[in-house]
Amino acid sequence: MKIRIITYNIHKCIGGVDRRYAPARIAEVIAHYGADLVLLQEVANRSPRSGGDRQVDLLGELLGFRHRAWFPNVRLRGGGEYGNGVLSHWRLTASENVDLTIAPKKRRSVLHVRIRVPVYSQKLSRPRSRTIHLFNAHLGLSGIERRMQLKRLLNSTSVTGISERIPLVIAGDLNDIWGMLGRLILHPAGFQGSQGTIRTFPAYTPVRPLDGFYVKGDLELLNLMPSRLKLARLASDHLPLVADLLVH
Repeated sequence: MKIRIITYNIHKCIGGVDRRYAPARIAEVIAHYGADLVLLQEVANRSPRSGGDRQVDLLGELLGFRHRAWFPNVRLRGGGEYGNGVLSHWRLTASENVDLTIAPKKRRSVLHVRIRVPVYSQKLSRPRSRTIHLFNAHLGLSGIERRMQLKRLLNSTSVTGISERIPLVIAGDLNDIWGMLGRLILHPAGFQGSQGTIRTFPAYTPVRPLDGFYVKGDLELLNLMPSRLKLARLASDHLPLVADLLVH
């Protein structure tokens, strides 16, 4: 079965160029791609700058995603907080926040959700369901910090407790300035994914491959591309990555 997943740092729905708060722009960009699942970073909650909105619910309602998860990472000075969120057309069977903070650096974490996806086959009269684990990450700004965080995640019971063939995704804003995290850490760990050449930041004229997408287990990454929409260049300071996957 083919599924589509988007990972997108939405910058609290504030435009990277015009600095305008416009959740409808973010929703329009996401809607264009018809995704089944959306992994969001920098999702604000009760922030005065963002109109006090709970953005995971606001975007979920605008886009018709009934199933949502959100955990805070950072408290904002003016009030409110932001963190990582997931929107899904399928029911989330579990969610947890995995703390990856490297003191005294800024707080960072991964939102881990587990979902059951119907898998259709010509051999079966009815679809069977498969569990997919999604790890929605927002990593730190320094190179050593990012490497430490990814290694901590891979060594955590949240990951090591998953058998080899279970579909697993690690994606998000990895702040991978030089596009090296895949080659150095994730590919040796058995993941398929970003090769470090997909530039997503800054959205208006992208020069850095900050965002990444990696899969393992019974998942095949068919296609991975940044958004090429003109609106995406304005809606946030990152471009979203769109991944097409085959679940075996």
